[in-house]
Amino acid sequence: MDWVTRAADDAIRHAAGSGDPAAMAAYVEGGGLVTVASGASPSGPIHLGNLREFLTPHFVAEELRRRGVRTRHLHSWDDFDRYRKVGAGIPPEWSEHIGKPLTAVPDPFGCHDNWAEHFKAPLRAALAEMGVEVEEISQTSMYRSGAYRDRILHAVAHRDVIEGVLAKYRTKAPVEAADEQEAEALADSVAASEDLERFPYKPWCGICGRDTTTVTSYSDETHDLAYTCACGHTGSTNLATEDNGKLVWKVDWPMRWAFEGVNFEPGGLDHSTPGSSYTVGKELVAEVFGGRAPAYVAYAFVGFAGMQKMSSSSGGVPIPADALKVLEAPMVRWLYARKQPKQAFTIDFGPEVVRLYDEWDALSKKAANPEKRDVAVLAWERAVSTSSAGVLPVSPVAVPFRVLAGVADVTAGSAEQISRIVSHVGYEHASVDDLEPRLGRAMAWTDEFVPASERTVVRSSPDVELLGSLAAREAEWLALLLQHLPSGDLELDEVTTLVYGVPKLAAGLALEDQPTDEVKADQKAFFTLLYNLLVSAERGPRLPTLIVALGADKVRSLLSA
Repeated sequence: MDWVTRAADDAIRHAAGSGDPAAMAAYVEGGGLVTVASGASPSGPIHLGNLREFLTPHFVAEELRRRGVRTRHLHSWDDFDRYRKVGAGIPPEWSEHIGKPLTAVPDPFGCHDNWAEHFKAPLRAALAEMGVEVEEISQTSMYRSGAYRDRILHAVAHRDVIEGVLAKYRTKAPVEAADEQEAEALADSVAASEDLERFPYKPWCGICGRDTTTVTSYSDETHDLAYTCACGHTGSTNLATEDNGKLVWKVDWPMRWAFEGVNFEPGGLDHSTPGSSYTVGKELVAEVFGGRAPAYVAYAFVGFAGMQKMSSSSGGVPIPADALKVLEAPMVRWLYARKQPKQAFTIDFGPEVVRLYDEWDALSKKAANPEKRDVAVLAWERAVSTSSAGVLPVSPVAVPFRVLAGVADVTAGSAEQISRIVSHVGYEHASVDDLEPRLGRAMAWTDEFVPASERTVVRSSPDVELLGSLAAREAEWLALLLQHLPSGDLELDEVTTLVYGVPKLAAGLALEDQPTDEVKADQKAFFTLLYNLLVSAERGPRLPTLIVALGADKVRSLLSA
């Protein structure tokens, strides 16, 4: 069993209200509904760490559907949360909106209805590309429509019980954050706790629209709530007839568990510590709302490395769209499916991408053999298809990523030229389309994530100085290469044999002979010489591929005085 299987079992057990296999089976056979949930605040770019919040319940929902269980994946957009700070790249005048609901803050980029919608949009597009379908719920809509009105009145009527639960945890030692992401999440959690001010409901100011309010009185008989605001306004609202505020986070979350009947929901490690949202929520949902906390898994944060440019995300934090530029959609899913939720991992956009593709391709070949099915293959299966989208798009002709990236580098990203060279190196295909979507990923990775210092720049003219200073054996190597280099189109196998064979010929051996230790040393020196003459570097793409990419005429022009 993998973690998804166990979590799906827990979700059914929670929904059935029993761990008895017969009771669980009866619940499923009777058409019982299992609800998995996720939630995110569109307060800024929804990065690859946040993606774990979406994919963890998605994989569980997919496993449930595979078993024939009636399942829904609810995703709550916490867009009724307060706008907390002006981030990098945002006009400083947006500070006037701090304290307002995210849906009441204008989009500073002018392309969406409000702040929240601006940051939801790229995440929605990425989820669609990965075959992830969710049933979206806007908390702004839920609160503004009065859907929670009865629950709010109930929570406020039981505010002493709520305060008693929260008070138990206020003396707990502060939690130390493991990294910057966790520190930010903990800061939001602490801020939400401080906002409580011993009252579980926070009204928005009727004048400035902010939550910089302090409750001054509340009548349990009339439900009238009076408040003062930092803007100087003194106002009131009626909780039974008006919807001008929201429950504080640690009360809001368990209220929604009970309201939606959530059976499974993940949360970051910061939500799982003593006094945090989940531990407090477990008590409040039972003592106040008469419900049960859902089955739960805590997930660790996701790190990022190898980022040279991040054009689409603010402050250099990669969002899912950035990963999808260089990784095929099933691979992005696989990164999250193969790890236990509590395992932290890093997505490296640098040279590690090449190794990652190699690992993925090897696993894909293994998955084709039913006798080799194991937990690793199961993670691959969860990654490559979904119940709604079917098998996600992959390249009909799977050329190794390192080959595509290397060719893209030396051809300046010409798709047609890349296609021609790929055919010559042994990967026949009918058209460029057969290489997509991997070809586009390789071109994007080469362009955006390979530093300029590591790019291959082919010389425009011969290095006359180096050619004029060759040692006798170096001159002999070049003469032999040019003598045996075919004219016209080059074939990779033929060029490979020749490049490795030139030092053999110079030593009096045949091309097919095994190299001696001396010849191996000469091969290394010969390769370095060729790199210097072709691309003015000590190393570069695999030499046979480079030579095929350049073509016989270009190679001859650069290796001849």
